[in-house]
Amino acid sequence: MVQSRAKTVEAYLEELPPTRREVVAAVRAFVNEHLPRGYAEGMGYGMISWTIPLARYADTYNGQPLCYAGLAAQKSYVSLYLMSVYASSDEEKWLRAEFKRAGKKLDMGKSCVRFRRVEDLELHALGRILAGTPPDDFIALYEASRKKTAKGR
Repeated sequence: MVQSRAKTVEAYLEELPPTRREVVAAVRAFVNEHLPRGYAEGMGYGMISWTIPLARYADTYNGQPLCYAGLAAQKSYVSLYLMSVYASSDEEKWLRAEFKRAGKKLDMGKSCVRFRRVEDLELHALGRILAGTPPDDFIALYEASRKKTAKGR
């Protein structure tokens, strides 16, 4: 994964080549339109990230804000990280089915959807996923997943 050292989202966008900046800016706007209240946009893990601030929930395994979504320009594609999909096999299955139903090819890693153009995305499904998990629900999902691990707090 390519990581940026940019301190702000604006600085991150400025360091991207124009064509990549256009795609990332469009998806960033889409994410911001669909997120429930309570998530904060900023830079984290070298990418644009949407997190639950530590002031709201501090009991994370790494002491960092709890990441709900991320957006990163990689070497040859863009990645949209969706932690709720990573944490829920039902959500992952639904997302795969929606891409198939729309006739779109899904290039997916464990927690990310990889794409080159906005047109590659099934925006209706992604909008539902982004909007579908308010911060309190994501905290509950996170806490349940931590209980399943040997190192959970």
